[in-house]
Amino acid sequence: MPILLLLALWWGAFAHAGELTLWHAYRGEERAALEQALDRYQTANPGVQIVPLAVPYEGYATKLEAAIPRGNGPDLFIAAHERIGAWERAGLLAPLPALPEGLHPTTLAAVRWDGADYGVPLAYKCLALFYNRALISAPPQTTDALVALKGTLGVGVFPLAYQATDPYFHALWMHGFGGGVFDAGEVALDQSENAAALGFAYGLLTSGVIPDEATSALVTQLFNDGGAATVISGPWFAGEIDPGVDYAVSPLPVISASGQPAAPFVTVEAVLLSSQARAPTDATALALWLAGPESAALRARQGRQSVSLLSAWDDPAVASDPERIAFRQQLDAAVPMPNRPEMSATWEPMARTLRGVMRGAVTPETATAAAQQHYDIVARPPPEPANPTPYLAALVLAVLGGGGWLARQAWRRRQEIRETGYAYAYLGPAALSMLILVVVPFVVGAAVSLFSHRDGAFTFVGLANFADIVLARDWPLSSPLSFYYTLLVTVGWTAANVLLHVAFGVALAMLLREPWLKLRGVYRALLILPWAVPNYITALIWKGMFHRQFGAINGLLEALGLEAVSWFGRFSTAFSANLITNTWLGFPFMMVVTLGALQAIPRDLEQAAELDGATRLQRFRHITLPLLAPALLPAVVLGSVWTFNMFNIIYLVSGGEPDGSTEILISEAYRWAFTRGHRYGYAAAYAVLIFFVLLGWSRATRMLLGKRAPI
Repeated sequence: MPILLLLALWWGAFAHAGELTLWHAYRGEERAALEQALDRYQTANPGVQIVPLAVPYEGYATKLEAAIPRGNGPDLFIAAHERIGAWERAGLLAPLPALPEGLHPTTLAAVRWDGADYGVPLAYKCLALFYNRALISAPPQTTDALVALKGTLGVGVFPLAYQATDPYFHALWMHGFGGGVFDAGEVALDQSENAAALGFAYGLLTSGVIPDEATSALVTQLFNDGGAATVISGPWFAGEIDPGVDYAVSPLPVISASGQPAAPFVTVEAVLLSSQARAPTDATALALWLAGPESAALRARQGRQSVSLLSAWDDPAVASDPERIAFRQQLDAAVPMPNRPEMSATWEPMARTLRGVMRGAVTPETATAAAQQHYDIVARPPPEPANPTPYLAALVLAVLGGGGWLARQAWRRRQEIRETGYAYAYLGPAALSMLILVVVPFVVGAAVSLFSHRDGAFTFVGLANFADIVLARDWPLSSPLSFYYTLLVTVGWTAANVLLHVAFGVALAMLLREPWLKLRGVYRALLILPWAVPNYITALIWKGMFHRQFGAINGLLEALGLEAVSWFGRFSTAFSANLITNTWLGFPFMMVVTLGALQAIPRDLEQAAELDGATRLQRFRHITLPLLAPALLPAVVLGSVWTFNMFNIIYLVSGGEPDGSTEILISEAYRWAFTRGHRYGYAAAYAVLIFFVLLGWSRATRMLLGKRAPI
């Protein structure tokens, strides 16, 4: 368990009367301004002791959800507003009384849920338009003016750069066309306005206004290098701009086709009251004060926050900052991120829809209909609760049976155990470690697979999750999202990788053992580097090399007179990109194993065969390879298990594209757990099925190894 969470639990368990704990994820100037504001409040209210705790943003929500239900969480915490609905349903939040006057209405709407206010807005973040004043003197006021910049900026300079395949960024066009995620309180991704927004974004790409496959790093690089005149991003982007770039910020342009301004999502940072607060009255008073004039002015000046209190913008230090004024103006045309629990399950369908349209694979109308269908399947009601009695009875019988078998084996071998008892003492620490680190997590994961998780609550459903997966109740067999399709891809992925790993590894090992090869030690050190470098770094490097417009591989193809390839636009090329990356990572292991095994093979055998007239291929097939088999087969088994569960490459290189067709079982389990409504039980069922697949494979290879043992 992370040290910070342990500290938080400790504080919660031993908090004194009159003490308020406040969690936040601020850093730098924002953290310093918050802590200074808390010091002022504590000075004015000496009877209240405030204990702020800065928790890293990664895993912040998970820590809250683990601590608050057990009474070990904070009294107050600062968080983005979009989880309010889910947290309220899970019983983590308490409503607040009337909020202070003078807060921007958009931020007030963000914290309202089911007719009550569940947070006090402190600050907000949204997207705006950054523009390079060395390329354009004034920001375009309309999208037509933005498009008209094409061809006037010089060769290779884009009028606009933003993460066009990210639904968070695309939402500004969606809202500008009058669309959205919800309609009349229900998820409605298939609105005609959403299709119009998709068509507009695709037009920007095909006309060369925006770059293809734009990532955050690429957008930053283009803007800093003068390759993009404008960029759509948030206030965090200012910290990524090189000091020498002369830039300014303005509100987003009006969409010429609709006559409405582009309207991004706005995320509101609010103080939320825990349902387990030990002093709710004092906590509420502190929350309201933090949004008040004194705190807001301090956070705006020193923390450089875009605060929710309107009067704080009259401060000369804030009013004279044109960058923050632009974000303040943008707030008037922004849309609060929906705080409904259903929102978390919409991101993946929207992202898949957007990527499909941007690569020209589907029409906007077809894509939005598919997105709605995808959401309806993911968000379908959980299985009916099951009676746990038969399962508990089966568990008791299994435990009794297993215990009886162990007792019988111990009784039969009591003399052997008595004579070699010291050996069991030596194995005890390792056995205990395996029990804690392997057996217990596996049992807990297997138990979770028997439950359905919705809105923070677990319901026992028995084998329903397994039935849904095995019987393909969610997706047709031909769908890339079905278990059997993914299993087929996973098996093909594993077989192709292991074959290439062995082929390249053995070939290079055979070459490196030859005495005529000079600098063999140098080559061995260089060839092992792909295995030594962390695989996620390698994956990100290769992903950049496969980029459609700026990748080194397409650059090489174009230099040879060939056409550039959209590597992640088709299954064959996306699968090949993953395969090439993992082959680069995996062949050194097989090479090292083979080199070690070759040292034990006498060269006399090959020389004798050569004298008998055997060709090089015959010598390898009938002498070298059979003698290598005892060392290679265990390496192949281990490599196949690693490859079967090689999550990083799939997730970081292709991301499952196109349309999830290159996902493997382990990455699909991750999607169910974290991007499809947090269906932990369904994901755990996937993991259990993966275990049984690998168990069957290991048993089969064990039999194979047993047959090859006499060699």
